[in-house]
Amino acid sequence: MAYQEKIMFEIYRDDSYSREFRVVYFSELNEHNKDVEIDRAMLGDHVFDGYFLSLKKDKVMKSINELIHQLNQAEHPDPAVIGVELAEYLLK
Repeated sequence: MAYQEKIMFEIYRDDSYSREFRVVYFSELNEHNKDVEIDRAMLGDHVFDGYFLSLKKDKVMKSINELIHQLNQAEHPDPAVIGVELAEYLLK
């Protein structure tokens, strides 16, 4: 499988006052936002990461965004649900 065929991502909890969950798609970054986005993710608390096929990009990104929204709305978020919810899309 070629490098261009998969997308690497990380879900993290922002280290700012808001402590919101966020996602960064490393394979989608360009020279203009690469350093800022990587620094932001590295400063946050790692929650989950993985790869998925770029062919399913729209569907997977929608699912990830919905999960992040749910985590940010929950009083006691459970990041463990991420792996279960995304299992069908992730590359092993």
